[in-house]
Amino acid sequence: MDELVARLVANVGVDQSAAEKAVGIILDFLQKEGPPDKVQALIDKLPGAEALLAAQSEADAGGGFGMGGLMGAGTKMMAAGLSMGQVQGVTKETIAYAREKAGEDTIGEIVGSIPGLGQFI
Repeated sequence: MDELVARLVANVGVDQSAAEKAVGIILDFLQKEGPPDKVQALIDKLPGAEALLAAQSEADAGGGFGMGGLMGAGTKMMAAGLSMGQVQGVTKETIAYAREKAGEDTIGEIVGSIPGLGQFI
């Protein structure tokens, strides 16, 4: 995930800590909302993804926003210090990176299965 985090820092202008948190939030969202087999296939192709998911699970265990779905993910990223524009930039860059690693078909199926996600990427 170092490659993705570096891209987010360079292309979106977020710091490393915020980038790592945001990627963990996005992966957690996909894991909860997307088709389990497709999301797991994606996670398996992203070295370091499991560590970011584990960190996100720990953060969620400490209490949270009780809001799920797209709005919940966006709220969590803003709480991590991202602006609305950065949330969108991080999301687009993360999905683009995922396409490179897992392929258009896998990402297309994941995005297509989550109502409203397509309009954010």
